[in-house]
Amino acid sequence: MKQKRLWLIIALLLLCGVIVLFCSLRLKKDISVNPAEDTSQFVTLTDVVPDAILEIRYFGTYNFVGQRVDGYLEPIALLTKRAADSLRAVSDDVMRHGYRLKIFDAYRPQMSVDHFVRWAADIPDTLMKAYFYPDLDKSVLFDQEYIMAKSGHTRGSTVDLTLFDMSTEKELDMGGTFDWFGPESHPDFCGNPETQEYTGDGSQSPTGRTITSEQFRNRMILRAAMLRHGFKAMPTEWWHFTLKDEPFPDTYFTFPVKTLEKR
Repeated sequence: MKQKRLWLIIALLLLCGVIVLFCSLRLKKDISVNPAEDTSQFVTLTDVVPDAILEIRYFGTYNFVGQRVDGYLEPIALLTKRAADSLRAVSDDVMRHGYRLKIFDAYRPQMSVDHFVRWAADIPDTLMKAYFYPDLDKSVLFDQEYIMAKSGHTRGSTVDLTLFDMSTEKELDMGGTFDWFGPESHPDFCGNPETQEYTGDGSQSPTGRTITSEQFRNRMILRAAMLRHGFKAMPTEWWHFTLKDEPFPDTYFTFPVKTLEKR
């Protein structure tokens, strides 16, 4: 009887030891993984949408900063798996009508947003003013929320894009460049995006700019396709869309834009 009791005690001690070891390893794992650095739910966009054309503006110098932006280590686009799957549906949709998606930006790490903030605070640096904000004094970019300390892109389910016309082998004419700072970039500029009615009213423009009915229609083609497949539009940028059901609405990721490690 004493021997059985001894073996029972040993078995219980061993079981307790295993439980303690498991808990300590689990705790160590939880502590070591920073959610903002976790790439497990992200994909390389072109692996899911192979027909997408990439022009990652912040990897190059043709952008409002005028230099490569911090955090862009490779000219690739990353998105959450859920957003990429929805974008694949958009791509299949528009390709039936002779278009391809052209991507300017997707996931954007927080270090890139921090770079934008530093740039905006450097008022004398107006290298790219003529191309992206000719009607604005750089000092108003914070007040008018063209630059902010947080971006939806950093949550991983937002994409900036346009349409590429396969028949002309050119971008569809949207009547304005990506990242133009001004009311001319608003989806409701010269028209009503809800009814897709063109009005030609350019009164919002500080210098009287307008867009044509064809340019407005082209914006609406992109918008309608994105909305059909689960994205929502931004009221100030015709190129900017966020997945409605984004998986990380409160997480601002920090890992850089580069090839993801194979799992």
